[in-house]
Amino acid sequence: MPLPLTFSTDQRPAPDPREVYLDYGAATPMAPEVVQAMLPYLTERFENPSAPYARARAARTALEDARAHLAHLIGAKPGNVVLTAGATEANNLALAVADGPILTDAIEHESILACAEAHGCVTVGVGRDGRVNPDAVRDALTPQVQLVSVELANGEIGTIQPVREIADIVAKERSRRLRNGENTPLYLHTDASQAVTSSSVNVSSLRVDLMTLSAAKVYGPKQVGLLWAADGVPLRPLVRGGGQEAGLRSGTENVAGAVAFAKALEMVSEDRAKESRRTAQLRDGLQRALMATFPWMVTSGPKVASKRLCGLLSVSFAGLEARRLVVLLERRGVSVGTGSACAASRMRVSHVLRAIGLSDREAAGSLRITLGRPTTEDDCAYAAWAIADVVREECARLGIDHRTGERL
Repeated sequence: MPLPLTFSTDQRPAPDPREVYLDYGAATPMAPEVVQAMLPYLTERFENPSAPYARARAARTALEDARAHLAHLIGAKPGNVVLTAGATEANNLALAVADGPILTDAIEHESILACAEAHGCVTVGVGRDGRVNPDAVRDALTPQVQLVSVELANGEIGTIQPVREIADIVAKERSRRLRNGENTPLYLHTDASQAVTSSSVNVSSLRVDLMTLSAAKVYGPKQVGLLWAADGVPLRPLVRGGGQEAGLRSGTENVAGAVAFAKALEMVSEDRAKESRRTAQLRDGLQRALMATFPWMVTSGPKVASKRLCGLLSVSFAGLEARRLVVLLERRGVSVGTGSACAASRMRVSHVLRAIGLSDREAAGSLRITLGRPTTEDDCAYAAWAIADVVREECARLGIDHRTGERL
């Protein structure tokens, strides 16, 4: 086992200045191998895969090969994979399965919550660590609920959810309905977009009926995603027209995006175990350095590292303003987030932080730090110093003791 990393928050590391990107939960850069894989389909192999001539048929072959590879990587059949323009569309397509109530939890992505509310939403709360209690799901699962949607891992505080335990509960409710002659269907969906770099997304192992993935979270292109649906799940088209994607998503297929997604997911799957250990070690070193400097700092998410996404650190400095911290960090060359990019763009406190019980004062001072494949030990050493430097600076400006968090 490697020795724990130790970062200093007192001495500015060399070289200086430097640029450190720590917002991989919002966007990942495309891997060079992924760019190379998709480039031909943006240039000389540009044809529409629905056209009848040979070059177009070659594009169709590339598209279906990419679909088959994606299916293989998640333990599925190609015919059950629908390619979409990102995870949000895939989530919308998944939840359109239900025409009755949907059960979800309070810290889901906005795309899930918005769809669930439109159908009649049953929402269960979460613990302080963001974990969904399977017993709460069982208690809230009324005979009218048609779909349960719980993400595999939360992208703001890193909580890995007990999806397999929830799958057991869903299976038992299905059996009860069958025994009693009840015809209301029940399906289980998970958005695994944030989890895929840390956790297996084999659909048989997860025992879900529907699963969402995003290329943008695995060093692939933005606006490319997929929805896997088990046999017998009655998907309903949201985009009608030419009948592409088996009539479920009309529009000219994004061959380049599909090829890139397949290559990106392949690379992440191959190095997942090694990369998870590496980023977890970096994350833990950064957390230890900040906690040692600011004992009053609040860390959100599970305390047990194995139950949290390996490269994510959510911290709160009560009394400070996160948006100002972000600007000050940017001046020092460090880019971090304040929660989900969706919440940050609307300049509001994240619903996730409210749901886990953070006070407004704590939530307003929250930063989300997410590490990625390019993140180095030197990057984390510099980030530890920079974060400590701006927190001390803001504490001094506001008359707060940076050692205790109390007003002077």
